[in-house]
Amino acid sequence: MRPNQFASPMVSRSARNVNARENDSCFARLASFGKMGMIGDYKIQLNRYRASISRLGGFSRMERARTHQAKHTMDASSLSRSRTSAGRPTAEVPGARDVQVEGVSISRSQARRILYSLMVPAMIMPLTSSMSRVALPILRDEFLLPADVVAWVSTAFTLPFMILMPVYGRLSDSVGRRRLLLAGILIFSLGTGVTVFASDLAWLMLGRALQGFGVAGMTPLGMALISAIFDADERGEALGTWSTIGPFTAFVGPFLAGFLVDLWGWRAAFAPPLFIGLAALVVVYQFVPAGLSQIRPDFWRRFDWIGVGLFAAAVSGLLFYLSSRPITGAPPLQDWRLLLATGALGLAFVRWERVRSNPFVPLGLFRIRSFSGASLAAALRMFVMAGSGFLLPLFLVDIHHASASMVGILLMVNPGAMAIMVRLGGTIADRWGSRWPVLLGLTTQSVVMAFLGLGWGEASLGILAGLLAVHGLGVGLMLAALHQAAMVDVDEAYMGAAAGMYSMIRFAGAAMGTALAGVLLQQRLDSGVPVLTAYENVFLALVGVGILGMAASLLLPDKLTRMTR
Repeated sequence: MRPNQFASPMVSRSARNVNARENDSCFARLASFGKMGMIGDYKIQLNRYRASISRLGGFSRMERARTHQAKHTMDASSLSRSRTSAGRPTAEVPGARDVQVEGVSISRSQARRILYSLMVPAMIMPLTSSMSRVALPILRDEFLLPADVVAWVSTAFTLPFMILMPVYGRLSDSVGRRRLLLAGILIFSLGTGVTVFASDLAWLMLGRALQGFGVAGMTPLGMALISAIFDADERGEALGTWSTIGPFTAFVGPFLAGFLVDLWGWRAAFAPPLFIGLAALVVVYQFVPAGLSQIRPDFWRRFDWIGVGLFAAAVSGLLFYLSSRPITGAPPLQDWRLLLATGALGLAFVRWERVRSNPFVPLGLFRIRSFSGASLAAALRMFVMAGSGFLLPLFLVDIHHASASMVGILLMVNPGAMAIMVRLGGTIADRWGSRWPVLLGLTTQSVVMAFLGLGWGEASLGILAGLLAVHGLGVGLMLAALHQAAMVDVDEAYMGAAAGMYSMIRFAGAAMGTALAGVLLQQRLDSGVPVLTAYENVFLALVGVGILGMAASLLLPDKLTRMTR
C-alpha cells in the first residue's frame, strides 16, 4: 500500500488484527511444534500451514510476515536464547514477554536496556538548549545585538533542528534508526566544536546550525525505537521514563552553565554538550542493536528529496518573515515578499506530496484526529515554553540585575519541577487518556504567564521561583500524554514518519515562540515603554497562545485507545 493512498494509518492495523484473528488456532499449532523441540519438522508444518491458508482464500503479505515471526519465535524457543544484531546470545528472562521487531525477538530486559541507552542521546538537546540560554545576555552585550537578533542565536539552532526532524523520521523507516542516530550525534559534536571556537558571530551561527542539523534526529528516532520495542499498554510508561532525562538534564544544565559562564565566558556554556555527544556515540554504538528497523538499499534513490526541499524552503520562509531584520533588513512581520514566497512554496509542497507514490510526508497522518490534535497542542505548548524561556534570562539580568550564576540557579527550577512530574504524567495518561493531563497542563501554563504579565515576577526572586516551579509541574504533566496521543493510532509502518512530523511541529512552535518573543520585545522597547512593561506585555501575549492550546487539547482522546499489535 502506498502511503498517500490510505485513509488512515490506523486502518491497516485494524485490518491486520481482523485477518490475523481468523487463523490464531493455526498459529498456536505452529508455535507448539517449536515448544516441543520438533525443529527438524518445522518446514513440513510450515508448508502444511501455507497449503491450508491457500485453500481458505490466499496467503496475504501480512499473513506471510506473521508466519515469518512465528518461525523466528519457534527457533528462539528451541535454542532457549535470543540474539542481538551482533549475534551475541542473551539469556531469556523468566516470565518476560518478548516483542517481535522486524523478525528480532526483544525480551523485556533487552527493551529496558535499549530504553536506558537511548536516554543518553536524549540528554543532548535539553542540555544544549538550557546551557545556551544562560549565555544569551552575555552574547547580547558582547556583540551589541538587539533582542530580535539575539533570538537568532537560538533560532539558528532550532531552524535546521525542526526542519530535519521529519527527514530523520522518514529515513528511519527504511535506512536504519541506529545508523542515523550515530550520524546525527557525530554531526552535532562537530558543530559544537565549531561553536566553542567561533571567532565571530557568523562562525557562531554556523556552529549552532550544525548542532541543530545533528541533534534533529534524537527525538523522532528515540520515540520510534521505543514505540517499536514496547507494547501499546507499556508505551506510555516507557516514553515517560525516557522523557524524564530531558527535564533532569535541563535542570542541571543552567546551574552548570551559570558558573562556567561567570568563570570563562559564554564559550564555556557549549563545552559540556560536546562531552555528552562523544559519550552518546559510545553508548549507542555499544548497547543499541542494529536490525530494529527496515533497511532498503534503494530507498536513497526513491526518497522524496524534492519534497524535502520544498518543505524546508517554506518553513524557512515563514521564520524569515516573522523575524526578517537579520535576513533582509526589513522590519519584522512587514516583508510581504517573504510571506508570498512562503505561501507559494507551501502550496507547491502540498500538491507535490499528493501525487508522490512515496511522499516525504504521508498526508494521511493528518486525518488521524489524535495525531493532529496532539501535534497542534504540543506546538502551542512549546511556543509558550520557548518564548518564556528566551525572555527569562534577559528579564533576570535587565530587571533583577542577576549574575550568570544566579540566572542559572533560577532557570533550574522549571525543568526540576518538570522532571518530578513527567513520569507521573505518563502513568496518568496510560490510565485516563491524554486529554485531561494536557488540558490541565496548558491551563497551568496560561495562568503562570498571566501572573508574570501582571507584575508578579518583578516582586521578588522567591515569587518568581515559585511561579517557575508551578509552570514546570504543568508542562511536565502533559509531556508523555502528548507523545502517547500522537502515536497511539499510527500504524507501525509509519511510526518513524509520524514521530518525525510530530516532533517537527512541536519544535516549529518553539522556533516561532522564540522568534516572536524577540520581535515583540524589541518592538515594545523601540516604542519607548519602560523595560519592565515591555517584558510584561510579551508575557501577556503568551497567555493567548496558551488558551489556544487549551482548545486544541479537546481534540485528544479522553481515554486511551488500546491497540494490539
